[in-house]
Parts: sequence; C-alpha cells; structure tokens
Amino acid sequence: MLHRFTTPITDIPLPERFTYPFCYTPHPLCILAAKEVQSYLTRQTAWKDELRQGKMFGVLIVQTEHGETGYLAAFSGILAGKNLHSFFVPPVYDLLQPQGFFKIEEENISSINRNIRQLENDKAYAALAAELARTIQSAEDILATAKAQLKEAKTAREQRRKEKELNAQEEAELIRESQFQKAEYKRLERSWKARIATLQTQTEDWERRISALKSERKTRSAALQQKLFEQFGMLNYRGEVKNLCEIFGQTVHKTPPAGAGECAAPKLLQQAYLHGWKPIAMAEFWWGDSPKTEIRHHGHYYPACKGKCEPILQHMLQGLQVEENPMLKRMQVPSKNLEIVYEDSWLSVINKPAGMLSVPGKEDAVSVYRLMRGQYPEADGPLTVHRLDMATSGLMLIAKTKRVHQNLQAQFKNRLVRKRYVALLEGVVPKDKGTVDLPLCLNPLDRPRQMVHTEHGKPAITDYQVLERLDGKRTRIAFYPRTGRTHQLRIHAAHPLGLHCPIIGDELYGKKADRLYLHAEYLEFTHPITGETVRITKEAEF
Repeated sequence: MLHRFTTPITDIPLPERFTYPFCYTPHPLCILAAKEVQSYLTRQTAWKDELRQGKMFGVLIVQTEHGETGYLAAFSGILAGKNLHSFFVPPVYDLLQPQGFFKIEEENISSINRNIRQLENDKAYAALAAELARTIQSAEDILATAKAQLKEAKTAREQRRKEKELNAQEEAELIRESQFQKAEYKRLERSWKARIATLQTQTEDWERRISALKSERKTRSAALQQKLFEQFGMLNYRGEVKNLCEIFGQTVHKTPPAGAGECAAPKLLQQAYLHGWKPIAMAEFWWGDSPKTEIRHHGHYYPACKGKCEPILQHMLQGLQVEENPMLKRMQVPSKNLEIVYEDSWLSVINKPAGMLSVPGKEDAVSVYRLMRGQYPEADGPLTVHRLDMATSGLMLIAKTKRVHQNLQAQFKNRLVRKRYVALLEGVVPKDKGTVDLPLCLNPLDRPRQMVHTEHGKPAITDYQVLERLDGKRTRIAFYPRTGRTHQLRIHAAHPLGLHCPIIGDELYGKKADRLYLHAEYLEFTHPITGETVRITKEAEF
C-alpha cells in the first residue's frame, strides 16, 4: 500500500504541520502523488465507465519509522463493486465480507423488501383496494341522491301545509311519511357502511401485514447500522480508539450519517496509524463527471466533507500538529473605515471589501456590522439590511434606524430592489444573455456548500448578460439575480446545468485564486423616507 514516488522528491521540503483538511492548498508532494494516482486511474480500462461517473480520491503523504517518505491512496465509498483493491488502502471495516454480519443481515432485510413488494403488488390486494374505493364512491353517490330525495319530500310536505290547513289525519300521514323515509335512509346508510366495513377489514389485514414487515425492516436496519458503526474503531495519532457511535455521540445529531467512515480521508489516516507511519500532508481530488446535485470538477482538489468527516477527523488528528484554519487568517481584515459610496441621515451604502464578513460569525473577526456600529455609536442602528458572501466585494445597504431597516428589508423581500453583479468566469459562455433557473438548498453533509435539488431546493433564478469574452478562455458577465439564495450566483455559474463556467477564485465550486472575482456593482431602491428612486454604482476593481 505504501507507494514510493517515481520521480525524485529530495528537493521538495516537507511541511512543518499537517494539512488542515477543511480548507487547504495542496502541498507539492500531494500534487505529485495525485498525478501518479491519476496516471494509474487512466490505465484502468475496466473501471472506465464507473470512473466517468465521478468519484473522490485521496492521497496521504507519510513518513515511515525509518524516515522514508511515500504516499497512500484511497477512494471514497466502493470502487467497481469492491472495497479491496491492491493499489488503495483497505476500508476501516469491510462491510462487503461475504460471511460478515453486514452482508448476512443485509440479505435478510432484502428478503423483507421482496416480501413487502410482493404483498403491495399482489393482484388480490389491488382488486380489494379497487373494490373498496368503488364501494365508497358508490355509497357517497347513492346516499347523496337519497338525501336529496328526503329534502325534496320535506319541501313537498311543507308546501302542502302552506296550501291548505290539514286535518289531524292528513298531518299524521305526513309525519308517518317523514318517519318512514328517514328510517329507510338510515337502513340504506347502515347497509352501505356494513359493506364498506367488510371490505375495509379485509384491506386492513393486508395493510397490517405490510406495516408489520416495514416496522421489522426499520428496526433491523437501525440495529444493523448501529452494529456497523460500532465496528469502525477510529485511531488517532496518540493511539486512542473511538468507534463512530462514540464520536458522533458528541455532535448535535448524535447518530452517524450513512457512509460515515467510508470516505478517503479516514481510510488514509487509519492505515497510517496502523502501520506506525506519521501523516505529513493530505489532499483529495475529484475524478470524472460532476454529480447532478453537487458541483465537482474533474481533477480539482476538494476539502474533506463536514457532515460525515469533520467529527471523525477532529478525533483522528488529535496528537498531530495541524495547520491553523486558513480561513481565520483571511478574516483578519484590518479594522479600518469602510468606503462610503452614499450617505444621508437615514442610510448609507458602503463598498464591502472582499474577505470581510457582512455580519459577525462564530469566529472573532472584523465585520461590516461591527465597523458600522463603531462608526455610528449613537444611531438607532446601524443595521445591515442584506448580506454578501465574505469573498464577494461590493455594495451593501446600511440602515441607521429600525424604521428604515424594516422598510428596506421589505423591499428586498418583495423583490423591489434591483441588483447587478459583475463577475469573471473561467470559460466561455456561448449565449449573449439568458436565464439560469436551478433550485437550491443546503448540502447537509457538506456545509456551507449548497446544491441543486429539484425536490427540496427553493426557487433560484438569475438573469445574465455577457459583457466581454476574453482570450477565448474567460468571460466577463453581468448577473441580475431575481432571488437571493445563498451562493446562488456561484452555483448558477459553475453548475453543468447552469453556465458551466465557475467564477474565478471560487474555492467552493471552482478553483482558488487571489480572490473571488464577484462584485456587487449596482443597487437601485426606493428611499424609505423621501420616496425617491436611489441608484448607486461602484465598479469592480478587477
């Protein structure tokens, strides 16, 4: 499993600290190892179709007890229907062992699934359900007609009473007629209810059998997952072991998500620790087409996922000297006065620099909100009306009173504020203008990334116009967002179903650069006090 580099590496210095796995620039040794793994993958013709669909791979630079430097390689999940491949490290626990408890119980659960499908698709059950539906509909129709006839008879009796004064015998006949008709209706109603009840009893018998199987399936699946997670004994550099249940028991959700422990990063660290090798640096890259929901580019490097890997790696990296989160350094923007593009007694418009938070986050970093509160300590505010991503520069509205804040927020909510962003894209957009309509939602297993999801996503619509095509490699573009979803412009630019041209410098959905080339350059809104239309422009520095 330990691979020696095929090219000399003596001139490449080792890093002082291990890679911070959730935000990093790949070390030169990782890039070299990744190229060797990619070369190996291109030669595996038997995996060609599966690799085309896309998979995450990882490399870990290690140092042996004898001081030798090499690398380990891993893939996330399963490759070509197997966990074990000689070139890659094995899984922490091989759930595909033919005689292992997982495969045996999985077959039992599959048998339950087959029984459920057999019952649900049984012709007798379908015929019974159809007969029940027809009987209920017939009962409703016939009883509705009978009730209408009762009403008509009652109206006729009342009309006879109005036309002339009835004697006692005639009045008694009308009462008897009413009582008889009501009794007939009750008998008819009871008859239909009895027929429906018989069919419902027979139908419910089928449904109880199906429900019992589903309940058994749920119980056995949960028990299987619990037992499986207990088999993943994750090591750290100190030699301490915790299983996945213990690791995720300290998180908000308490329960490990499906697939936890099967990503490339935990596999790599586990093997290094088992052999007594010191982890030096790590990187993960995507190989193949992008998934439909997430954005992954062939050959690009990506951080470890947050949902499945963050709790695991927090344990596995204990004892190692790990780099500081680079994002913390980027957020240390000098505390200076912001450029004010427009200002009056009620509001101001500032030019937010790239790399500054709009509002305070978890970390103690400079934000627009904090600076403006310091600049106007006596004001009833100032309150940030909307937000820009930390990496995005451009115009932001600041309200100096709560009344103005409420008015401006209502304008944003009702889509009365016109916005224009300018961006530089990696690639050439063929159409001069158009609209991207891709619904978005948070990726719960990889925060803060968003993903395209037709079922759970909220509407996200962006109009665009190409401003310039540069060198046949880049596109300068104007975005006019109709909605304001998180990372909307970044995903609509990068996604294959969108423009398929990521914004330059987009670390989440494209490639890292000196900055994210996205700028909010134009705002148009109605002044909350004067009622006048305010138009503000601040051109991008790039």
